[in-house]
Amino acid sequence: MITSSQNPKLKLVRSLMGRAKERREANAFVVEGVRLVEEAVNADWKFQFALYSDGLSERGKDLVNKLLARRIDTEEVSGDLLQKLSDTETPQGVLAVLELTQLPITNNPNFILIPDQIRDPGNLGALLRSAAATGVQAVLLPPETTDAFAPKVLRSGMGAHFRLPIREMTWEEIEQVCKSANEQMSKAANEQVGKSGSLQMYIADMNGTSCWEIDLRKPLALIICGEAEGASGEARKLADGQISIPMAGNVESLNAGVAGSVLMFEVVRQRSVSSKQ
Repeated sequence: MITSSQNPKLKLVRSLMGRAKERREANAFVVEGVRLVEEAVNADWKFQFALYSDGLSERGKDLVNKLLARRIDTEEVSGDLLQKLSDTETPQGVLAVLELTQLPITNNPNFILIPDQIRDPGNLGALLRSAAATGVQAVLLPPETTDAFAPKVLRSGMGAHFRLPIREMTWEEIEQVCKSANEQMSKAANEQVGKSGSLQMYIADMNGTSCWEIDLRKPLALIICGEAEGASGEARKLADGQISIPMAGNVESLNAGVAGSVLMFEVVRQRSVSSKQ
Protein backbone atom coordinates (compact mmCIF):
# COMPACT_ATOMS: atom_id res chain seq x y z
CA MET A 1 0.00 0.00 0.00
CA ILE A 2 1.20 3.51 -0.87
CA THR A 3 1.18 5.76 2.18
CA SER A 4 3.46 8.66 1.19
CA SER A 5 2.66 11.58 -1.10
CA GLN A 6 6.29 11.43 -2.25
CA ASN A 7 5.85 7.96 -3.72
CA PRO A 8 7.33 7.90 -7.27
CA LYS A 9 4.05 6.66 -8.78
CA LEU A 10 2.09 9.53 -7.23
CA LYS A 11 4.72 12.02 -8.39
CA LEU A 12 4.44 10.67 -11.93
CA VAL A 13 0.64 10.95 -11.87
CA ARG A 14 0.86 14.57 -10.71
CA SER A 15 3.25 15.47 -13.52
CA LEU A 16 1.21 13.69 -16.20
CA MET A 17 -1.99 15.42 -15.13
CA GLY A 18 -0.26 18.75 -15.51
CA ARG A 19 1.42 19.83 -18.72
CA ALA A 20 1.36 18.25 -22.16
CA LYS A 21 5.17 18.47 -22.23
CA GLU A 22 5.38 16.04 -19.32
CA ARG A 23 3.07 13.59 -21.08
CA ARG A 24 5.11 13.71 -24.27
CA GLU A 25 8.42 13.25 -22.47
CA ALA A 26 7.10 10.33 -20.41
CA ASN A 27 5.15 8.92 -23.37
CA ALA A 28 2.26 8.34 -20.98
CA PHE A 29 -1.06 9.78 -19.82
CA VAL A 30 -3.55 9.33 -16.99
CA VAL A 31 -7.14 8.10 -17.18
CA GLU A 32 -9.35 8.51 -14.15
CA GLY A 33 -12.59 6.85 -13.14
CA VAL A 34 -14.11 3.41 -13.53
CA ARG A 35 -15.52 3.94 -17.03
CA LEU A 36 -12.28 5.14 -18.64
CA VAL A 37 -10.11 2.51 -16.97
CA GLU A 38 -12.61 -0.14 -18.12
CA GLU A 39 -12.42 1.23 -21.66
CA ALA A 40 -8.63 0.97 -21.56
CA VAL A 41 -8.82 -2.63 -20.34
CA ASN A 42 -11.37 -3.57 -23.01
CA ALA A 43 -9.18 -1.99 -25.68
CA ASP A 44 -6.16 -4.00 -24.48
CA TRP A 45 -4.29 -0.75 -24.00
CA LYS A 46 -0.83 -0.96 -22.46
CA PHE A 47 -0.84 -0.04 -18.75
CA GLN A 48 2.12 1.18 -16.75
CA PHE A 49 0.19 0.82 -13.49
CA ALA A 50 -3.16 1.44 -11.81
CA LEU A 51 -3.98 2.92 -8.40
CA TYR A 52 -7.08 2.64 -6.27
CA SER A 53 -8.35 3.62 -2.83
CA ASP A 54 -10.89 2.22 -0.41
CA GLY A 55 -14.58 3.00 -0.76
CA LEU A 56 -14.83 1.73 -4.33
CA SER A 57 -18.22 0.89 -5.78
CA GLU A 58 -18.95 -2.75 -6.61
CA ARG A 59 -18.19 -1.98 -10.23
CA GLY A 60 -14.90 -0.44 -9.15
CA LYS A 61 -14.01 -3.50 -7.07
CA ASP A 62 -14.76 -5.76 -10.02
CA LEU A 63 -12.49 -3.58 -12.15
CA VAL A 64 -9.61 -3.87 -9.66
CA ASN A 65 -10.03 -7.65 -9.64
CA LYS A 66 -9.90 -7.65 -13.43
CA LEU A 67 -6.71 -5.56 -13.39
CA LEU A 68 -5.10 -7.93 -10.91
CA ALA A 69 -6.21 -10.96 -12.93
CA ARG A 70 -4.46 -9.49 -15.97
CA ARG A 71 -1.32 -9.01 -13.88
CA ILE A 72 -1.38 -5.26 -14.32
CA ASP A 73 0.67 -3.49 -11.66
CA THR A 74 -2.18 -2.40 -9.36
CA GLU A 75 -1.64 -0.83 -5.96
CA GLU A 76 -3.84 0.57 -3.21
CA VAL A 77 -3.31 4.13 -2.01
CA SER A 78 -4.12 4.99 1.58
CA GLY A 79 -6.28 7.78 2.96
CA ASP A 80 -7.06 10.78 0.81
CA LEU A 81 -3.83 10.69 -1.22
CA LEU A 82 -5.58 9.54 -4.36
CA GLN A 83 -8.39 12.03 -3.90
CA LYS A 84 -5.87 14.87 -3.79
CA LEU A 85 -4.53 13.77 -7.16
CA SER A 86 -7.98 13.73 -8.74
CA ASP A 87 -8.95 16.21 -11.45
CA THR A 88 -12.67 15.63 -10.80
CA GLU A 89 -15.09 16.94 -8.18
CA THR A 90 -16.31 13.46 -7.27
CA PRO A 91 -13.38 11.02 -7.58
CA GLN A 92 -14.27 7.36 -8.12
CA GLY A 93 -11.16 6.03 -6.40
CA VAL A 94 -9.34 4.53 -9.37
CA LEU A 95 -6.95 5.78 -12.03
CA ALA A 96 -4.33 4.36 -14.36
CA VAL A 97 -1.19 5.49 -16.13
CA LEU A 98 -1.22 4.30 -19.75
CA GLU A 99 1.32 4.24 -22.56
CA LEU A 100 0.86 7.00 -25.14
CA THR A 101 0.29 4.55 -27.98
CA GLN A 102 -0.58 5.67 -31.51
CA LEU A 103 -3.20 3.64 -33.33
CA PRO A 104 -2.39 3.10 -37.03
CA ILE A 105 -4.07 5.24 -39.68
CA THR A 106 -5.74 3.20 -42.39
CA ASN A 107 -4.29 3.42 -45.89
CA ASN A 108 -5.94 6.14 -47.95
CA PRO A 109 -8.45 7.41 -45.37
CA ASN A 110 -11.59 8.99 -46.80
CA PHE A 111 -12.94 10.62 -43.62
CA ILE A 112 -10.59 12.86 -41.63
CA LEU A 113 -11.23 15.33 -38.82
CA ILE A 114 -8.97 18.35 -38.28
CA PRO A 115 -9.76 20.35 -35.10
CA ASP A 116 -8.15 23.72 -35.85
CA GLN A 117 -7.23 25.88 -32.85
CA ILE A 118 -9.74 24.10 -30.60
CA ARG A 119 -8.52 25.16 -27.17
CA ASP A 120 -11.49 24.19 -25.03
CA PRO A 121 -10.94 20.65 -23.67
CA GLY A 122 -14.67 19.93 -23.54
CA ASN A 123 -15.14 20.82 -27.20
CA LEU A 124 -12.18 18.73 -28.31
CA GLY A 125 -13.36 15.77 -26.24
CA ALA A 126 -16.85 16.06 -27.72
CA LEU A 127 -15.40 16.14 -31.24
CA LEU A 128 -13.34 13.03 -30.56
CA ARG A 129 -16.34 11.20 -29.13
CA SER A 130 -18.43 12.02 -32.20
CA ALA A 131 -15.52 11.14 -34.48
CA ALA A 132 -15.33 7.67 -32.95
CA ALA A 133 -19.11 7.28 -33.28
CA THR A 134 -19.17 8.30 -36.95
CA GLY A 135 -16.23 6.24 -38.18
CA VAL A 136 -13.68 9.00 -38.68
CA GLN A 137 -10.46 7.28 -39.72
CA ALA A 138 -7.94 9.83 -38.48
CA VAL A 139 -7.89 12.94 -36.30
CA LEU A 140 -5.06 15.31 -37.20
CA LEU A 141 -4.26 17.96 -34.60
CA PRO A 142 -2.52 21.06 -35.98
CA PRO A 143 -0.53 23.54 -33.88
CA GLU A 144 -2.49 25.67 -31.38
CA THR A 145 -5.00 22.89 -30.68
CA THR A 146 -5.15 21.67 -27.08
CA ASP A 147 -3.51 18.39 -26.11
CA ALA A 148 -5.87 15.49 -26.84
CA PHE A 149 -4.56 13.54 -23.84
CA ALA A 150 -5.19 16.20 -21.22
CA PRO A 151 -7.43 14.94 -18.36
CA LYS A 152 -10.50 17.01 -19.30
CA VAL A 153 -10.29 16.00 -22.96
CA LEU A 154 -10.04 12.34 -21.98
CA ARG A 155 -13.11 12.61 -19.76
CA SER A 156 -15.14 14.34 -22.47
CA GLY A 157 -13.98 11.80 -25.05
CA MET A 158 -15.45 8.93 -22.99
CA GLY A 159 -13.11 6.30 -24.42
CA ALA A 160 -12.83 7.66 -27.97
CA HIS A 161 -9.05 7.85 -27.58
CA PHE A 162 -8.89 4.05 -27.53
CA ARG A 163 -10.62 3.78 -30.92
CA LEU A 164 -9.20 6.69 -32.95
CA PRO A 165 -5.83 7.32 -34.58
CA ILE A 166 -4.93 10.76 -33.15
CA ARG A 167 -1.85 12.60 -34.41
CA GLU A 168 -0.27 15.96 -33.65
CA MET A 169 1.05 17.34 -36.94
CA THR A 170 2.35 20.49 -38.58
CA TRP A 171 0.23 21.94 -41.36
CA GLU A 172 2.82 20.72 -43.86
CA GLU A 173 2.40 17.17 -42.58
CA ILE A 174 -1.38 17.48 -42.65
CA GLU A 175 -1.22 18.68 -46.24
CA GLN A 176 0.88 15.66 -47.20
CA VAL A 177 -1.53 13.22 -45.53
CA CYS A 178 -4.51 14.76 -47.29
CA LYS A 179 -2.79 14.93 -50.67
CA SER A 180 -1.72 11.30 -50.60
CA ALA A 181 -4.92 9.94 -49.05
CA ASN A 182 -6.51 9.01 -52.38
CA GLU A 183 -3.52 8.47 -54.64
CA GLN A 184 -3.95 4.70 -54.56
CA MET A 185 -7.54 4.45 -53.39
CA SER A 186 -8.75 0.95 -53.91
CA LYS A 187 -11.88 0.12 -55.90
CA ALA A 188 -13.64 -1.05 -52.75
CA ALA A 189 -12.96 2.23 -50.98
CA ASN A 190 -14.19 4.18 -53.99
CA GLU A 191 -17.46 2.26 -53.97
CA GLN A 192 -17.84 2.87 -50.25
CA VAL A 193 -17.81 6.65 -50.61
CA GLY A 194 -19.89 6.68 -53.75
CA LYS A 195 -17.33 7.92 -56.29
CA SER A 196 -13.63 8.43 -56.66
CA GLY A 197 -11.77 11.72 -56.61
CA SER A 198 -9.27 13.69 -54.62
CA LEU A 199 -9.90 14.31 -50.95
CA GLN A 200 -11.72 17.59 -50.39
CA MET A 201 -11.03 19.79 -47.37
CA TYR A 202 -13.95 21.80 -45.98
CA ILE A 203 -13.83 24.43 -43.25
CA ALA A 204 -16.94 24.66 -41.07
CA ASP A 205 -18.06 28.27 -41.44
CA MET A 206 -21.45 29.95 -41.05
CA ASN A 207 -20.96 31.63 -44.45
CA GLY A 208 -20.21 28.39 -46.26
CA THR A 209 -22.34 26.24 -48.54
CA SER A 210 -25.06 24.28 -46.76
CA CYS A 211 -24.02 20.75 -45.82
CA TRP A 212 -27.26 19.63 -47.47
CA GLU A 213 -25.95 20.89 -50.83
CA ILE A 214 -22.47 19.35 -50.74
CA ASP A 215 -21.78 15.76 -51.75
CA LEU A 216 -20.18 14.39 -48.59
CA ARG A 217 -19.94 10.87 -50.00
CA LYS A 218 -16.61 11.85 -51.56
CA PRO A 219 -13.36 11.52 -49.60
CA LEU A 220 -13.10 14.53 -47.31
CA ALA A 221 -11.47 16.23 -44.37
CA LEU A 222 -13.59 18.39 -42.06
CA ILE A 223 -11.78 21.34 -40.50
CA ILE A 224 -13.58 22.41 -37.33
CA CYS A 225 -12.32 25.66 -35.83
CA GLY A 226 -12.93 27.51 -32.59
CA GLU A 227 -15.75 30.05 -32.41
CA ALA A 228 -13.64 32.92 -31.15
CA GLU A 229 -10.84 33.01 -33.72
CA GLY A 230 -12.20 31.03 -36.64
CA ALA A 231 -9.99 29.09 -39.01
CA SER A 232 -6.26 29.66 -39.08
CA GLY A 233 -4.56 31.11 -42.13
CA GLU A 234 -2.92 27.75 -42.80
CA ALA A 235 -6.29 26.00 -42.81
CA ARG A 236 -7.76 28.52 -45.24
CA LYS A 237 -4.84 28.04 -47.63
CA LEU A 238 -5.43 24.30 -47.79
CA ALA A 239 -9.23 24.30 -47.83
CA ASP A 240 -11.22 23.62 -50.98
CA GLY A 241 -14.32 25.32 -49.62
CA GLN A 242 -16.50 26.17 -46.65
CA ILE A 243 -19.43 24.19 -45.28
CA SER A 244 -22.22 25.42 -43.06
CA ILE A 245 -25.15 24.05 -41.05
CA PRO A 246 -28.62 25.43 -41.89
CA MET A 247 -30.12 27.01 -38.77
CA ALA A 248 -33.47 28.56 -37.98
CA GLY A 249 -33.97 31.85 -36.16
CA ASN A 250 -31.23 34.31 -35.32
CA VAL A 251 -28.70 31.85 -33.96
CA GLU A 252 -25.27 32.96 -35.14
CA SER A 253 -23.30 29.81 -34.54
CA LEU A 254 -22.93 26.55 -32.63
CA ASN A 255 -19.97 25.69 -30.46
CA ALA A 256 -17.24 23.65 -32.09
CA GLY A 257 -18.22 20.38 -30.41
CA VAL A 258 -21.83 20.59 -31.55
CA ALA A 259 -21.12 21.94 -35.04
CA GLY A 260 -18.48 19.33 -35.76
CA SER A 261 -20.74 16.54 -34.50
CA VAL A 262 -23.64 17.66 -36.70
CA LEU A 263 -21.40 17.72 -39.78
CA MET A 264 -19.83 14.34 -39.05
CA PHE A 265 -23.24 12.72 -38.69
CA GLU A 266 -24.37 14.37 -41.93
CA VAL A 267 -21.45 12.62 -43.63
CA VAL A 268 -22.66 9.33 -42.16
CA ARG A 269 -26.25 10.04 -43.28
CA GLN A 270 -25.27 10.80 -46.87
CA ARG A 271 -23.00 7.79 -47.15
CA SER A 272 -25.59 5.52 -45.58
CA VAL A 273 -28.27 6.66 -48.00
CA SER A 274 -25.88 6.21 -50.92
CA SER A 275 -24.98 2.66 -49.89
CA LYS A 276 -28.67 1.66 -49.83
CA GLN A 277 -29.43 2.96 -53.32
